[in-house]
Amino acid sequence: MTDTTLEAATALFLDLTGRAPDGVWSAPGRVNLIGEHTDYNDGFVLPFAIPHRTYAAVGVRADGLGRVRVASTFAAEPVEVSLNELDELFPTASGTAPGVPEWAAYPLGVAWALRQADGVASSAATGTGLDIAITSDVPVGAGLSSSAAIESATASALNDLWAAGLDRIALARVGRRAENEAVGAPTGIMDQMASMLGEPDAAIFLDCRSLDANLVQVGIAEAGLAILVMDTRVKHAHSTGGYGERRAACERGAAIMGVPSLRDVSVDDLPRAEELMDDVTFRRVRHVVTENQRVLDTVKVLRDEGPRSIGDLLVASHASMRDDFEISVPELDTAVEAALAAGALGARMTGGGFGGAAIALIEQDAVQQVSDAVNAAFAASGFAAPVIFTVVPSAGARRDA
Repeated sequence: MTDTTLEAATALFLDLTGRAPDGVWSAPGRVNLIGEHTDYNDGFVLPFAIPHRTYAAVGVRADGLGRVRVASTFAAEPVEVSLNELDELFPTASGTAPGVPEWAAYPLGVAWALRQADGVASSAATGTGLDIAITSDVPVGAGLSSSAAIESATASALNDLWAAGLDRIALARVGRRAENEAVGAPTGIMDQMASMLGEPDAAIFLDCRSLDANLVQVGIAEAGLAILVMDTRVKHAHSTGGYGERRAACERGAAIMGVPSLRDVSVDDLPRAEELMDDVTFRRVRHVVTENQRVLDTVKVLRDEGPRSIGDLLVASHASMRDDFEISVPELDTAVEAALAAGALGARMTGGGFGGAAIALIEQDAVQQVSDAVNAAFAASGFAAPVIFTVVPSAGARRDA
């Protein structure tokens, strides 16, 4: 799959420029094992990179005009701007739409944010024009972070070709700034960190306040298990209202509790929070606080007992997102319930919600059985057929050619 996508990026670059690229860089999407909407609350998350990747074939332009051109299989026409125009196009944090098509705002936003990064703006290389051709096999709108894959592949390429000298965590910050301020999606840094730091057979235990990241061996295959992704094909978009409303509720809850973020609220604080808050704000807060604890519990269980023992934590996470944070949809609930009824050890929606995908932890030899059950449940409910596939924890951003 990915070899074909790499070749497609090279071919697209050749069509765009008439020559071979100077290199090809790639970065993966991610599945979040547990820890949803905790990242922008300075909390804990446990994502892992998946085999599906986005490729960026990139070359330095010879015309010396300081322009950047991006092309993608997402769109029929390339987008070209002067590097000096990027400051006029971005940021869009004020709520204005990007001055370019949204797909192009991701790579161009990375170019803008990288040029703004500490210690980089004075580099003469960041005025060098580039051509960028992007292809991807990360499902779009599935909650598998196709956007962070674009950002991380682009950031890795520009870091090399502009000799910016940034480390992986700094590049993750660049990607997050592009998503927040260039695209206008109020996401945290989990997706970019997972895409940059992924390792085979490991999840990334990330403290989103300090950005301390530790690898946790998951041992899924060794335990005879598999992780099934059930993409509902219900599209979601982080830059639309539901996500922003949840973030605002979290900030409101933190302010009521007198703390910088919900990271500073413990499970023991919830009775007091309930007395101080309206019902909706309290339930939003309760999800984040209990989800943080579930991440910590999952890491401990993985280390002490192995992946067979985390199923109940996954189920509790989904219930919290469905009932307290209210970001599930009927298709996600159907996928989770059908997988559990067919024998999954645990299941939950993954990603920002309002659509996208759910995951199920299942026996390796039950892939067909659980897939058939989910397909049947969707058909019985009158939903469009989901796209179902397995994933394994995989490598993060890299140069491929």
